[in-house]
Amino acid sequence: MFSFAGYGPVDYFFYALLVAAFVVEAWAFIDAIRHPAAAYVAASKQTKPIWLIILGVALLIGLGGVTQQIGLFNSLLALPIVAFVASSIYLVDVRPKIKAIKPGARQGPYGPW
Repeated sequence: MFSFAGYGPVDYFFYALLVAAFVVEAWAFIDAIRHPAAAYVAASKQTKPIWLIILGVALLIGLGGVTQQIGLFNSLLALPIVAFVASSIYLVDVRPKIKAIKPGARQGPYGPW
């Protein structure tokens, strides 16, 4: 059973950051699943399987950080940060471009034609 006994306000703050990062990672992964594979190619981004692998690993790292079941996170504190950055890059850079691609629309190098 997970218990917060003996933790201070700073520990609660960092745990809340881990939970918020996990929510962002889950949102990015679910969003990546929803878009068609052709949209990634049309937007000149990495392929859908590559993004699903990146975001899936980020989601697993975030889950490990939130549940704190993996002792690895005590020594490698940068892993949750790297996972959050990868998810943020997807949401800020890739998502708007693949969302702009309309399914079935003909896309040229400078936009629809």
